[in-house]
Order: sequence, then structure tokens, then C-alpha cells
Amino acid sequence: MVAVDTSTWIAYIQNQEGRDVELLDTCLASANMAFPQVVLAEILSEPTLPDKDRAIVLGLPTIEISEGYWARAAATRAKVLRQGLRARLPDALITQSCLDHDLPLLTRDGDFRHFAKHCGLKFA
Repeated sequence: MVAVDTSTWIAYIQNQEGRDVELLDTCLASANMAFPQVVLAEILSEPTLPDKDRAIVLGLPTIEISEGYWARAAATRAKVLRQGLRARLPDALITQSCLDHDLPLLTRDGDFRHFAKHCGLKFA
């Protein structure tokens, strides 16, 4: 199972090329992916998202939030911020979902590298 980030999903629905898009296609075919809930919110908040893509996204699994998630996400973000590095809140929330469920993240967003280096986030 892999967690999928917004950047990869957008690339996928826009028919862009890349290793992440190919892996997402494989994961969708094998039902081996899930969205962190913040990714679901990011995707569904796109005002130009076609209805067919909205329906597909709503039918895909999400990663559950467990007790203490918000405090752990804050600590994860603080760890990166203490290094003087960029740590956007949505990225910290996505990272925490992955860490809580020991899932690698499928993304093309380079900002996650700081979470990998300082917090143990793994990539697919």
C-alpha cells in the first residue's frame, strides 16, 4: 500500500509522464493506494476538477486519522522547522499520515525531502 500525494494525482489526471504516474497506474490497478485525508481535501477543492475525476477520487480509499494525530503532526512539522527548512502544514499532515501507518509516499513534490531526512518519511 502507498499513500498518494496531490502532485502525483494531478499529474496522473493530466496525463503527464513520470515514474510516479506509472507507479500510481499500477497501484490503482491493484487497489494498492490510499489518499491521506488532507490530499482528498486538496484535490476536491480544485474548482476546475471535472465531475468524472471528482467521482473517481471520492471512490478511492483514504487513510484514517488516529488518536493524537494532530499533536504528532505538529511535532513532525516543528522538527523540520527547527532546521530552518520549509515545512508547509499540509505536507506535515500528509507526512504524519504516512508515518502513522508506515506507508511510503508517492509524490513529485520536492518539499517532502525535508520530512524524509529529518522525520523518517519514506518514498514509494
